Amino acid sequence: MTFAYPILLELDGRRAVVVGAGAVAAGKVEGLLAAGANVTVVSEGPKRALERLVGDPRVNLERRRFRPTDLDGATVCVAWSERIGERDEIRHAAHRYGVLLNVMDDVERCDFAAPAVVRRGDLLIAVSTGGRSPALARRLREELEQRFGEEWAGILRVLGEVREQTLRDIPDVGERAARWQEALDVAELQSLAREGRTEELRARVLGRLATKGAA
Repeated sequence: MTFAYPILLELDGRRAVVVGAGAVAAGKVEGLLAAGANVTVVSEGPKRALERLVGDPRVNLERRRFRPTDLDGATVCVAWSERIGERDEIRHAAHRYGVLLNVMDDVERCDFAAPAVVRRGDLLIAVSTGGRSPALARRLREELEQRFGEEWAGILRVLGEVREQTLRDIPDVGERAARWQEALDVAELQSLAREGRTEELRARVLGRLATKGAA
């Protein structure tokens, strides 16, 4: 499998299921929560590993073995199990209930590959090796985390506000796309944001958008 068609799922308010202590330890719950999902965790794992999830209203914690009905009404499931029989049981249940499934370290039982992710507010950068080298995906993610710091959350917020502000001023889609390409100087955006010069960042982008053909 190559998992060659990339997509981003809308999981806000939808139900996701995480099965197994290995999936919990790998941070799969936090990743789904960051996407807005309501997460059910089914795990017999050590209580200490699950303790951080207790009390989170977005998490329904079930300390037991997996049951096929756990996937009823779910959109996506991320699972881990040492037992082949249990992995097959999860796979069959996912097919029955129409749930997208990722079984960690078991490509043949996956519907999708879970990429290594860098999240900075609305900026989401995903790296995938098609399941061939998760270690390489993690290494590349670490490098991207250094390249794209926390300031990018603010940059995206400002750019989103500018886009909404100027939509009516540039109604032609083709011209709008061209102006945005000319208005964006990535190095400048990052430098201004790191220095806290947010309003100057906003003004520069607005000025370039207002001038057709500006560099």
